[in-house]
Amino acid sequence: MARRRRPPRAGALSELQPLKIAAQIATLQALYYLAALVLFLFTTLVAGMPFSFDLILTWDRVRGDTTQGWLMAFIWLLDGGFCMSVAIVILIARSKLVPDFALTIHFLHLLLTTLYTRSLPRNSMWWLAMAASSAAAIGLGMWGCRYRELQPVFFLGGRILGSGTSSSTNNNNNNTTRSAAPGGSLPPDLEDGMGGSSSSAGEYEMSRIKTSA
Repeated sequence: MARRRRPPRAGALSELQPLKIAAQIATLQALYYLAALVLFLFTTLVAGMPFSFDLILTWDRVRGDTTQGWLMAFIWLLDGGFCMSVAIVILIARSKLVPDFALTIHFLHLLLTTLYTRSLPRNSMWWLAMAASSAAAIGLGMWGCRYRELQPVFFLGGRILGSGTSSSTNNNNNNTTRSAAPGGSLPPDLEDGMGGSSSSAGEYEMSRIKTSA
C-alpha cells in the first residue's frame, strides 16, 4: 500500500527557493554591470577618453599612481556601494540578507574579471576599491532595509504598526485597570488616587463623617 504524501507546509514553497534566489542574483548582477556601463560611458564622454568594455571587465586600469586610476576606483565605489545598495533595498528588502547578496555580487565580478583577463587582479588599488565597495553596499543596504522595515503599516486607513501603538497600549491598560473592579468602576478612594474627580472624593469623605457620628 502506497503511503500518502503529507501536504507541504503553508508557505514552504515560497521560502528560500533556489530559482528565486538565482533570479535575484542574476538581476542584481545585471544591474551592477548596467550601472557600471552608464557611469563609465558618462565619465569617458566628459573626460574625452575612448570608451571600451575593457574598463568594466579588466582590473589594470584601477591604479593608485595615476589620476585616471583613482577615477576608475571611485566609479566602482559609486557603482557597487551606492547603486547596488539601492537595488538591494528595492529587490531584497531584508536586512539579514544584505551581506550575502552584496558579497556575492562582488565575488562574481572578481570571477568574471579573472576569466576575462586570464589572471588574478594584482593591483592593490583594485582590491581596495572592491573592499570599500562591498563595505558600502553592506552598510547602506542594511540601513536602508531596516529603515524600510520600521516604516508604519497602514490598513483600511488606520496605522497598525508605528508610533501610534504606544498610545493605544496605554489606553488598553487604563481600560483593563478600570474593568478589574465589579461593575466596571473602582472604589472612590482608589479612583481618587488614580486621578478621579474631586466631587466624588468629597462625597465619600462626608459619608464617612456622618457614619462615625
